[in-house]
This record gives sequence, C-alpha cells and structure tokens, in this order.
Amino acid sequence: MEEYQQIMPVSALTEEKKVAFYKKTYTHLAMAVLLFVIVETIFFQIPAVLKAAFWFTGGWKWMVMLAGFMFVTNYAEKTAVTTTDKGKQYLALLLYVVAEAFIFIPLIYIAIGIAQESGVNILNQAAIMTLSLFTGLSAVALLTKKDFSFMRSGLTIGFFIALGLMIAGLIFGFNLGLWFSAFMVVLASGSILYQTSSMVHNYNEEQYVGASLGLFASLMLLFWYILSFLSND
Repeated sequence: MEEYQQIMPVSALTEEKKVAFYKKTYTHLAMAVLLFVIVETIFFQIPAVLKAAFWFTGGWKWMVMLAGFMFVTNYAEKTAVTTTDKGKQYLALLLYVVAEAFIFIPLIYIAIGIAQESGVNILNQAAIMTLSLFTGLSAVALLTKKDFSFMRSGLTIGFFIALGLMIAGLIFGFNLGLWFSAFMVVLASGSILYQTSSMVHNYNEEQYVGASLGLFASLMLLFWYILSFLSND
C-alpha cells in the first residue's frame, strides 16, 4: 500500500487552499450521508437483509456484529488515509457507509414503530438534533482553531469503558438505559471536536476522503445514541 509522504497539514495551507479542502471534505460528508439514506432505504426493501440484521441483535450475536463493524471501521479509516489511490479511498468510504446502514437497521426499525404507534417522528427529531449539534461543535473547532488532540486519550478510555459496560450488560443481563445513551452522546460530541480538529492539524490537502470518513463516523455515532436516547425516553 502506497503511503503519503509528509506534506504540510491543512492548518499550514493558504486560506484559499483551506477553503478548497473544507469544501471537498464536507461535500464528501454530505454525499456519504445521502448514500447512507439510500442504502438504508434499499435494505428495508430486502427481507433477507432485515432478517440477517435482526438475527444479530440477540445476546452475544450483537457483540459479534459489533466486533465485525469495528474491524470494518478500522480497515476503512486506515485505507482512506494511507493510500494515494482515490479508487481505494472511495471503496473504503462506500464499505463503511454500507456497514453503518446495516448496523442501523434494528434501531431505525424501532424508531419507525414508535412513530407509527405514537405519531411522534423521533427519527426526524434525532436527525435534526444530530445535525444541529454536529454543526455547532464543528464550528467551535474550526473557528477557535484550537488543537483538540489532547482529547484522544480521554476518548479512548471512554470508549473502552463503554465497551466494558456493554459486555457487562450482556453477561449480567441488565439494561444500560438512558444514562448510558447520554454518556455516549457526550463521548460522541467529544469525538466530533477531535475529528474536526484532526482534519485541520493532522490531514493534508489530498486526504479529504479520509477526513470525510472520520467525520461521518463521528456523526453517525452521535446520531445512533441520540436516536437510542429518544427511543428509550
């Protein structure tokens, strides 16, 4: 795999080049979100895919799917930022979007069911809340130009704690509940600050696909737990 040579980060570029990079990155992010919606819609039209997704929701099967999702995430993120081959970068982004769409099936199914029963469209509410919070956090990172790389250790510890709680929940059979979703919303918010800052300080102008993938991952993590919170309210 061909790797990038050391090139100056986005923060060191001229304002014109910065704007061009941001435009490419957020355009790709918007395309990834649109593709997620399209793929999710297609999945809901295929009974076999729905059946497979729900099969993984029980007990340790969920942990198996989560482990597979983490593997895909690691592979996609690594591929998107360590190769100059644009084709491989886009395949990595596509793979990750499809994986996100698959793992979201049960949660979106529940949200649709709640909307049909109560008349409250929590799916739209979660989407609006997610985009609003994402926009605000991204603006903080971009406008302050602060380097949030110091958050990496804290976020890593937080995600390991979350994983440990999920495993404990499976072993001892308790529901993590609203407080866990709230904790994960905070963690996802921190991840958005970190990813946006990393885009500026650690990426170069040719890594806009990788940058968009990282932002998409944080965006979807936030969406997942806001939707989970509203579903359990």
